[in-house]
Amino acid sequence: MNFAIIAAGEGSRLVQEGVALPKPLVDLDGRPMIRRLIDIFVACNAESISIIVNEHMTQVREYLEKLRDELQVPLRLVVKSTPSSMHSFYEVSSVFPAGSKFILTTVDTIFRPDDFMRYAQAFQADDSCDGYMAVTEFIDDEKPLYIDVDGNDIITAFRDEPFDGVKYISGGIYGLTTPAISILEQCMANGVSRMRNYQRALVAAGLRLRAYNLGKIIDVDHAGDIATARQFLSE
Repeated sequence: MNFAIIAAGEGSRLVQEGVALPKPLVDLDGRPMIRRLIDIFVACNAESISIIVNEHMTQVREYLEKLRDELQVPLRLVVKSTPSSMHSFYEVSSVFPAGSKFILTTVDTIFRPDDFMRYAQAFQADDSCDGYMAVTEFIDDEKPLYIDVDGNDIITAFRDEPFDGVKYISGGIYGLTTPAISILEQCMANGVSRMRNYQRALVAAGLRLRAYNLGKIIDVDHAGDIATARQFLSE
């Protein structure tokens, strides 16, 4: 299994709220949040880890370049500023190993390691689906993406508004296979923007995506979320 992290945001809200460190280097459990993700991926027997950071995050780039020399797993680093997470995904996908399953997440998506490891193992073992989208019943997002599923938890739609019978929202963790990269390239060529619209394109193209309930997931968007994430991880 290969893993990827989008860490190319500006983190402007945290800066405005008095957080001096770049978001990926904020300490949540004795480690920078990006190192925490890397450690989880290594524990999941990662074959490679690909990361994109923006051109202004020199501290983050230097940290990862130093860390790359210590890791036993190949770390592929892309340094490029992008206008959105979907564009970041496109840029970092250029260094993915060909023909392999991968799991992509944003750097500020916080979850329990054991929950994630079970998710990665389930995705690795299931060859009947084109993707495993991590979902949660815990709504902590400013603009949730609601997930519509059939009786087998196969995703039928991604919705911006809640609806009767809604079970899940997107957890911001994407387990995908090679066909998803082709759809990503088509979206880029057609001027599609935003990850949620890309996910809709996956469903429209007929890809079979399973919703996997990862349990509680927290996003670190504001300074106050740091304390929430630390408490969550200490429980």
